[in-house]
Amino acid sequence: MDLDAQGGNSRVFQRLGAQPANDTRQQKVCHHWRAGRCSRHPCPYLHRELPPPAPAGSNGNASKRGFSNDSGFSGPSGTRRSGNFSNSSSWGRVVNNKVSRKAEKVCNFWVQGKCSFGDKCRFLHSWSLGESFSLLTQLDGHKKVVTGIALPSGSDKLYTGSNDETVMVWDCQSGQCMGVIQLGGEVGCMINEGPWIFVGVPNVVKAWNTQTNTDLSLNGPVGQVYALVVGNDLLFAGTQDGQILAWRFNAVTFNFEPAASLTGHTVAVVSLVVGANRLYSGSMDHSIRVWNLETLQCVQTLKEHSSVVMSVLCWDQFLLSCSLDQTIKVWAATESGNLEVTYTHKEEHGLLTLCGMHDLEGKPVLLCSCNDNSVRLFDLPSFSERGKIYAKQEIRAIQTGPGGLFFTGDGTGQVRVWKCVAEPTAVA
Repeated sequence: MDLDAQGGNSRVFQRLGAQPANDTRQQKVCHHWRAGRCSRHPCPYLHRELPPPAPAGSNGNASKRGFSNDSGFSGPSGTRRSGNFSNSSSWGRVVNNKVSRKAEKVCNFWVQGKCSFGDKCRFLHSWSLGESFSLLTQLDGHKKVVTGIALPSGSDKLYTGSNDETVMVWDCQSGQCMGVIQLGGEVGCMINEGPWIFVGVPNVVKAWNTQTNTDLSLNGPVGQVYALVVGNDLLFAGTQDGQILAWRFNAVTFNFEPAASLTGHTVAVVSLVVGANRLYSGSMDHSIRVWNLETLQCVQTLKEHSSVVMSVLCWDQFLLSCSLDQTIKVWAATESGNLEVTYTHKEEHGLLTLCGMHDLEGKPVLLCSCNDNSVRLFDLPSFSERGKIYAKQEIRAIQTGPGGLFFTGDGTGQVRVWKCVAEPTAVA
């Protein structure tokens, strides 16, 4: 697999600005126009997308004092680079919104290799919709859903974990599978930190050092380990029984020693992220708990979501969270230091995984997996959609890599490798 190769989809988006002030047509988007086949002149409905609603309860001047500036994305799926947006009033503002004239659905006949309409088909003959990224290759081998992807530093190998109870090792140049590690339990999550790979399986966390070939087992978890994160020289694991266990590395013994157990969630902890000297934990109890990394005490409990908090992500001075309640919430700190929702983005489906990256121009992009088997790519902070990725089953794992690479793993066990590309320049 040559990770520097280019290729993939070149589907064209139409770029539309804001609605003219004198537009008297009904405030409803023409579904025939969305499908690229409206023949009415004039059409009584809009031939443009409506902007999203203004942030609920926000006056556009939310203060973030007390929430220290941890610029860039952070978390198991985030790459750190400095952000340059700090005004919460810009959340959800439509900027150069992009709309496709193709029906946003993959053609089932094309998937089966027997669509007779060709380029005239109203449905997509591609696994993606967008110009700013392309598919490089796909890696087939796992038999069940991919739940973790890791790229340890100093290694030319890609590691993928699955509910099929294996971790597969891939050569980054050839794309060939170099080995299969049998774990005897479903992989609930997997992250890398430096040369270390941490894998969460039932009742244990596996730790491998890819440079020294050290293989450790960290005991203590009860049930499946759903989330892992490293912060303040501690390894944290979110477990099925609602605990968050912490270990500290001992350089003398070259081992991880139990450091703390954080309790408060009533059911499983399924997402963790570290930022602004805080640990944030999302749970099946619908809450997010905020923990002080120095004292390991819970300093706030956030209860704005109405279903499982599937993923949390830090970006710039904000905390982002997504849930099966079909929302992404953006949190900012008030003058008192407590977090409050400054913007809510709504989708038609439950949301599974958040991942942050920067495109080749350094612009921040949010990738969000939905349980309709798609990933949506949004510009931040406007939440303008720049593209979609589709799969046969829902995508549970997203990971970023160097040079604009990112990886997705879906419910069929397939891993796809994508790369950001420069957006084409408009020709006058």
